Amino acid sequence: MKTGICSLLRGILYFNLLVFGVAAAVSAHHSFAMYDHKSTVTVNGTVTKFQWTNPHAYLELDVYDAKSNMTHYSIEMTSINMMRRLGWKSSLIQSGDQVKATMAPLLNGKPGGLLLDVTLPDGKVWETGVPAANTFARTPEVVIGVMQP
Repeated sequence: MKTGICSLLRGILYFNLLVFGVAAAVSAHHSFAMYDHKSTVTVNGTVTKFQWTNPHAYLELDVYDAKSNMTHYSIEMTSINMMRRLGWKSSLIQSGDQVKATMAPLLNGKPGGLLLDVTLPDGKVWETGVPAANTFARTPEVVIGVMQP
């Protein structure tokens, strides 16, 4: 009898660990806590890769300063399902395109962030459909990087 109760309690414990572990992972996945909600950063850069992948798309940019020093930015986007609803396609951005990207920067100071909008070479501005985009304060634009010839 004692063994049966121990097995039952162990099963309940494992079940609870599984449920809470999955809930924590899902909650963390959909969090924007790693991004600065109080400022935005705008960068001019050259696209090295546009990843049209689930669960999130990514824009990889090389950003050059006036002295030709390069910093690589990895910029997260929303899900491709949300972006498709706004008219995005996997062919919208190509490697080599020079773009202007406005993002909520990473709080840890690394070169990257959450893309809020991007201006393509044709001048068209595309938003990514970030949920609760209004929680990200738009600060006066200070552009980092120069367009390459």
